Amino acid sequence: MKTIGVFDSGVGGLSVLRALLAEIPQAHFVYLADGAHAPYGERSPQQIAERAHRITEGLRHHFGIDALVVACNTATALAIEGLRAEHADWPIVGVEPALKPAAALTRTGHVGVMATRGTVESERYSRLRQRLESGSDSPLHFSSQACDGLADAIERDDKAAIQSLCKRYWEMLKTDREDLPAIDTLVLGCTHYLFAADVIRALTGPEVALVETGVPVAKRTQAVLKDLPDRPHASGSHPGVTLLSTGDPEPLARAALRWLGLNVPGQQFIC
Repeated sequence: MKTIGVFDSGVGGLSVLRALLAEIPQAHFVYLADGAHAPYGERSPQQIAERAHRITEGLRHHFGIDALVVACNTATALAIEGLRAEHADWPIVGVEPALKPAAALTRTGHVGVMATRGTVESERYSRLRQRLESGSDSPLHFSSQACDGLADAIERDDKAAIQSLCKRYWEMLKTDREDLPAIDTLVLGCTHYLFAADVIRALTGPEVALVETGVPVAKRTQAVLKDLPDRPHASGSHPGVTLLSTGDPEPLARAALRWLGLNVPGQQFIC
């Protein structure tokens, strides 16, 4: 049986964990929310890279995990290349805004992207966006919106703030390029945002397709695990979930119960 580490700045990565549990139910998952240092979106690239390094070291050495899923778009954009260089012998799967699936789905050629500032301003995101736009056989444009404060509002389950911020950022996206056809595809470029999908859907209407990354990440993780041998005495040697937080673990446990139906106690883990 495999033990898989999953980390995010907070509760947003639970959207990826939900897809992983559906795709790989026989695995044990160690989920860590870096609650003491959230949100990541407004932190410096150096701070995020340092946190990703410390978390990865902690999960690998304390829990003996077989693979790691970086269930955070910002950490993937700013830190995953360094993590893979440090752990070249070990599978690390990241999440990125689903620009490629969105490009295949759009009919108007105008795709909106809601993401954190750290993701939108990262070199990795810029390269991906430019490559897809320049390589498209038909006109294609990604309008990107940094959604400051939205992940934090979702973290707090502040429904009024979620509604207000989603409305503000969707209005900004809609008017970003009025010379182009209307946005018909919207990428939820932060794992937190899936938990605001109902609010976003009510704003966009059914004619706009919402695209997220949880299921593709789960399928990619399943694929990389196939070549790894089972370790019968690995930490967490039974299917299920361990919930960890570098801050107060209670909000994580409540979110896991509310969104995933997991009645699992949270534990504090300092790293």
